[in-house]
Parts: sequence; C-alpha cells; structure tokens
Amino acid sequence: MNSARRPVIVVGSGPTGLLLAGDLATAGVRVTLLEKRADHISNLSRAFVLHARTLEQLDARGLADAVEEAGRPLDRLRLFGGLTVALDNLPSRFNHLLVIPQYEVEKVLRQRAVKAGVEFRYDTEVTGLSQDADGVTVRIRTAAVAADAAATAENGGARGEAAGEELRAAYVVGTDGMRSVVRDAIGLPFPGRSVIRSVVLADVRLAEEPESLLTVNAVGDAFAFLAPFGDGYYRLIGWNRARDVADDEPLDLDEVKEVTRLALGRDFGMYDARWMSRFHSDERQAPAYRVGRVFLAGDAAHVHTPAGGQGMNTGLQDAANLSWKLAQVVNGHAPAGLLDSYQAERHPVGRSVLRSSGGIVRLAMAKRPWTLALRAALTGFLGAVAPARRRAVGQLTGIGYRYPAPRGAHRLIGARVPDVALADGGRLYEKLRGGRFVLIAPAAYGGRDTAAHQDRLAVVHWASDRRTALLVRPDGYAAWASDTAEPAAVEAALATHVG
Repeated sequence: MNSARRPVIVVGSGPTGLLLAGDLATAGVRVTLLEKRADHISNLSRAFVLHARTLEQLDARGLADAVEEAGRPLDRLRLFGGLTVALDNLPSRFNHLLVIPQYEVEKVLRQRAVKAGVEFRYDTEVTGLSQDADGVTVRIRTAAVAADAAATAENGGARGEAAGEELRAAYVVGTDGMRSVVRDAIGLPFPGRSVIRSVVLADVRLAEEPESLLTVNAVGDAFAFLAPFGDGYYRLIGWNRARDVADDEPLDLDEVKEVTRLALGRDFGMYDARWMSRFHSDERQAPAYRVGRVFLAGDAAHVHTPAGGQGMNTGLQDAANLSWKLAQVVNGHAPAGLLDSYQAERHPVGRSVLRSSGGIVRLAMAKRPWTLALRAALTGFLGAVAPARRRAVGQLTGIGYRYPAPRGAHRLIGARVPDVALADGGRLYEKLRGGRFVLIAPAAYGGRDTAAHQDRLAVVHWASDRRTALLVRPDGYAAWASDTAEPAAVEAALATHVG
C-alpha cells in the first residue's frame, strides 16, 4: 500500500477530469489523475460543440483563445422542423458555438494540467474504494500487473485476482464516465432508461462538402448529425427507426449512407469509413453527486441524449463548480461544509439538461400527427416570443443558469456575472485567472488593505459609476453583493467567502 496521502485523486482523464485536475493543481493542491487508457488521446470523439458558458469558463483559465483557434465558430444552430437558434446576439463575448472535436479540447486541457503539475497515472484501473472519516482508500491495478496475471494463468498457473496497489486521498472525484467504477463503489444507482437504441456512428470522407458547418435534420423515421473533424473526415451520428437492432449488430457503410439519405436527403458521396459503431443513448442521473468524501462529475453523474451538444459542456461546468470549492477546503480557507453546495448547485442543472436534451430529441423524432403539431406549435412560439426564445437559448448555451441563493439575499447572488469591462482597461474573466475571487468595487471604495487575500483575490473597480460592490467567485458567479459597499460589510464578506 502506498501510504502517502494525496489531497485529491481524480479518476478519469476526459475533459471533465482534466479541467478539474488542472484547476486544483493551479490552486496549489497536489492531485493525482488515474486513467485506465494508455497515454494518448483518442480521436473517437462523440462531443463536437462548446457553448458560450463553457467558453467563458475556459476564458477564465486563459484557454479560450487556444480552443477557438482549433475550432470553427457558428452563430446559428438548426435543430428540427425549421427551428433555427440564433446565437449572434448572446450577451456574451462568445456569441456563437464552437465546432470542435472533443479530443482537441482534451489536448488543450491536458497541456495545462501537465504544466500545473498534475501527476498522471495512465494504464491504471480503479478496482474499488472505501472511505472513512479521515480519507478514501482507492484500490488500483496497472496494466502491467493485469498482463502478468493473465500470462501466469495462460502458462498454467492459478488465475486468481491480480495483485494491486492502494492509494490514499482526502477526497476522490469520479469523472470516469457512464460506467463509472467510482459511482458503483460508493453504492449509488444510476436510474433512467435508454431513449434511442442503435444510433450509428461513422467517421467518413465526403465527396461533396455540406453547405453548413453543422448539418442536422430529423424526419419521422430518421435523424442525422454531420460535423467536420478538420482533418478531411466527418463524424456522422444517425438513427433509423426501421433499424432498431442491438449495439453489437454489424454495421456497414451502406447502412450509414441510407440513414443519412433518409434524414438529410443525400449522403454527400460518403466513402473511406475509418471507424463505424453503434451505441444506445441513455437518460440517467445519479441521485447524489457526493457521498462522504467522494464526488461525481460529468458522465459519471449524468448522461443524456446528444441533442443540443450539451454533454461535454455540462461536465466541464461541473468541474468548474467543484474545483475551486475543493481547493478552498483542502488549502484551509473554507470549512468542509462548502462542498455541500456542489450538489445543491449542479444537480438541478443536470436534471434540467436531461429534460431539455430529451425534449429536443423527442420532438425531432416526432411522427404521430399530434406530436408533429406540438413541434410546429413550439417552433412558432419560440420564433415569435422573444422572452421564451431567450430562456431556451440561455439553457442551451449555459449562460441562463443561476445558482440558488438564501432567502432575502441580494438579487445578484448566485447569478452568472458577464465579462464586464473594468476601470483599468481589463476584463473580469482575465482577473479570474489563477482561480482567484474578484471584488469589483465602486471607484470611491475606501476599504482597508486586503493583503491577507492577495494570492486569491483581485480588487478592481467598475469602468462605470456603478455603486454596487460585487464579489465574484472563481467560477464566475456572484458570491456576495451590496449596493452600499460599506467597508465593514465588504471585509466581512471577504472573511466569509475568500477565507
């Protein structure tokens, strides 16, 4: 057993785990990231879209420019039945979605995590864990140990259980996907159901280039999504009601072409499939995102249909919410009770994403007259009623969510804070970099020295004559606000929230 206790172990090196581990290491927390796969990033991505709120979170880490360079912006998203979501008037610096394969996002996040000092352990499988009042014991087995055990059995030796190793941590975060070993180990169910069976995936070349960067359409019996990797190949995700078969049923290019023609009207001259597969799309959510010292984030906590491209985004925002709280507690700047707010804030968002993505795919699959009529009515309603359209776009892009605040709290507390201009010519999200809180004060604010928080707090001023004092959390949400900016109240808020 490795008795050296690590502050945090993260299990799973997808986008969620990479962002979380990078945040913790940047905040000075020693973190180990365990990954079952070998030391490489797969190009078999399902996610292809970053939305505005996720881009804002990456901007707060100095990463937005890198992912923008690797992706291609799109200011309109067509969903179904003629419904087009316009994004060019979003109240965000990122008034678009970014078409980018998941593996390109992982490259950027991994580079940051390596630079910050995250300890990576690849080819390492978690086989179980247990926890007590003082920490968590994680049982692991490396690929080399598993291979030795298999070789022994092959040569006539006793098969038995391959010997492993134990690691000790104060906290563990499972970001290990839908089939999470961490979730199973802490005894959490994963209730829900399969929404669509036999969804086909294929990476293909096209003889004819699509007219749009993202090509999406649905008819009563089929839907298809087509997006570029940027290397000459396209990802096709499609479904044909007439081919409801098991995931292990063989798939060939002719079937991929057929579902594409059904949904999009043509197959764009598909050829040279480098990879094809089937999967089923589930809607599931863990009832809790925390059990004791163990947390879940990303697909380990929730999975849903790919409609709207919200999966990777929701996981990254889980990580952004949890990372600064873990850092505050581990570094002794906040009581452990702060970690309870992760469940309170992120579980309702996960539930909302399940509902919205599920609603999109059900309307896209509409076939019966009454469901087609409902889809037409909803399309017309969203096109005609601006407040409803803004609400729907806010949920899709993530900028419309806010977190619960205590009864009687200031109206801004819990709200997403936009990237406001500051008196020194800078931007709020530049000041958040490094995982800092930011106090935005009126120009005339005369508070005393805040040197006690200088490594975790930036004090700046509004570019306008606004009189509100606003304390912004490292994840870009309002922790505290006051319209009077009394120095004593500000100092009390800093003691409470910054530590």
